[in-house]
Amino acid sequence: MSLPTTTRTRVAIVGAGPTGLTLALTLAEAGIDFVLLDRQAEGANTSRAAVVHARTLEVLDELDPATCAELVRRGKAVTRFRIRDGARPLAAVTFDGLPTAHPYALMIPQDQTEAVLLDRLRALGGDVHRPYEVTAVTQSADPVGVTLTTATGETLYADYAVGADGMHSTVRGAAGIAFTGSPYAESFVLADVRMDWAPGPEEVSMTFSAAGPTVVAPLPGGRYRVVATAADAPSEPGLAFVQALLDARSPGQAAVTDVVWSSRFRVHHRVADRYRAGRLLLAGDAAHVHSPAGGQGMNTGIQDGHALGRALATALATGTDEALDAYGAARRPVALHVVALTDRLTRLATNRNPALRAVRNTLLPLLARVPALNKRLATELAELRYR
Repeated sequence: MSLPTTTRTRVAIVGAGPTGLTLALTLAEAGIDFVLLDRQAEGANTSRAAVVHARTLEVLDELDPATCAELVRRGKAVTRFRIRDGARPLAAVTFDGLPTAHPYALMIPQDQTEAVLLDRLRALGGDVHRPYEVTAVTQSADPVGVTLTTATGETLYADYAVGADGMHSTVRGAAGIAFTGSPYAESFVLADVRMDWAPGPEEVSMTFSAAGPTVVAPLPGGRYRVVATAADAPSEPGLAFVQALLDARSPGQAAVTDVVWSSRFRVHHRVADRYRAGRLLLAGDAAHVHSPAGGQGMNTGIQDGHALGRALATALATGTDEALDAYGAARRPVALHVVALTDRLTRLATNRNPALRAVRNTLLPLLARVPALNKRLATELAELRYR
C-alpha cells in the first residue's frame, strides 16, 4: 500500500503485529487519525504466538464483539493445562471455573489473530502501509512533533509515534530508553505439526524431562504446536528432528506425520525502563519480552495496544499528557509481573538437578489438588488479575 511523499497524522504506529493492529483499531473506533506502518509484506509474519487468553478476549469483546466472536469461531477452546513428567501426569490447571465470559484458553495461530484484527481495521476504513521500514525517528517541540523517515525516503509527521516494532525497536532506540534484562541460555524449537498425540487435542501439555521441557498445544485443523528447549536444533527443524525430540521427552506419545512450519529462536527477558519519552511511546514486544512459558507475550501486547489507544485518544482530546503517563504507570508493572511469572515457570521447567526435579515432581501433584492454588495459577495464566 503506497505512502504519500509527505504525510501528516495524529499517531504514527510502527509495527503491525497484534499490538499495533489493536492500537490502530482502538484509535479507529475513537475517530483518531493514524498511519500504521510495517516493514514486512502482508502474511510474511511468522506464527509464533498460539494462544489468546481470557483477559485478552474480554478486551477484544469490549473493543468489538464481532471481532472477538470471529476469533473464537476460528480458534479452538481448551480448558485444561496438564503438566507431565514423561508420560506420567503430575498436575492439571483448569480454566472452566474462572469468572469470565471466556473460561478457556483459545488456541489459534498468530497469523489468524492478525487476519481477524486486520479485517476489522479495513472494515473501519483503515489499513497497513507496507512494506515500509522506519529507519529514523526524531522529535521536537513543534505541534506535530515526530518525524519518521522510511528506508525508501518517505517522511511522516505525527503528533505521537508508537513503537510496536518488537525487541529490536527503532522507536525505542530513538527514544533512548534502555531495555533492561538478559537472554536465556537455552535455544527454543517451535514447530507446527500434524501427528498422532496420545494425550489428545483437548488439553495443552507441558512435559518435563532431563533433556528439557516440551509444550504441545492443539491448534485448529488437527495440527499441534510444539515448543521445546533444544541446544542443537537446525534453523528449520524437520520431521525427523521433531520426532526424535518427542521420542526422547514423551516416549510412545507422538507419531509425527508432517511438519507444517518450524523455526529455532532465542529468548530474552527484558522490560523497557519507561514506556514514554516525550512524544514517543512503546507497547508490546518493544516494551517487554520474555519466555514463551504460559503464552503471555502476545496477550500482554494486545492489552497494551488497547490501553495505549484509549490513553492517546484522551491526550489528543484534552491537550494534556496525563493519560499517557498513566498508561506507562499502569502497564509497566504488568510487564514486570509477567516477566517474573514466565521466568519462574521457565526455571521450574528447565531445572536439571535430579534432587530438585524429584522435589518438584513430588510437590506439584499435592499443590495442584488445592483448589485455591489451582484457581490462582489459572487466573494468572488467563491474565485476569490485570482487569
